[in-house]
Amino acid sequence: MHKAEIYQFLKKRRIWHEITEHNAVFNMAELRNVEVPYPEADAKNLFVRDDKKRGYFMITVMGDKRVKLKEFEKAHGLRHLSFASPDDMQKYLDVAPGSVSPFGLLNDAECKVKWFYDADFAKSRKQIIGIHPNDNTATTWLKIKDLVKIISDHGSEAEEVEL
Repeated sequence: MHKAEIYQFLKKRRIWHEITEHNAVFNMAELRNVEVPYPEADAKNLFVRDDKKRGYFMITVMGDKRVKLKEFEKAHGLRHLSFASPDDMQKYLDVAPGSVSPFGLLNDAECKVKWFYDADFAKSRKQIIGIHPNDNTATTWLKIKDLVKIISDHGSEAEEVEL
């Protein structure tokens, strides 16, 4: 699924969402220059793999957080993690660098990628998350519970984590 298909998917399922179109952003620093309705709900997505290239993981955190991969590995019993390659992004998520998003998991037909998401999204007052619709020229805002249901219904493993 790509941008237009994501929008249709959300509309067809009557999932509340808002869309903010903007210039392409490739990192959180660039997003700070974009006026968004829910800046506290911006998500940062890391696509990583283990050292044997057997395990692939997406880690989604609040935009202002840093993920210490060594601590994350240890806390979740994972092998050494490093960032996945652009080829891996294309193969598993069908996205380009800068567009990594939990919506990319909908393109993972074999559900090989496990999704870890920050518990703070559900603890926030509005419980909203802002993610790319598999394209870094927009941010889609939706309820975290709806996103978790979408990903789980697809068959991908989702785990809420404290980060």
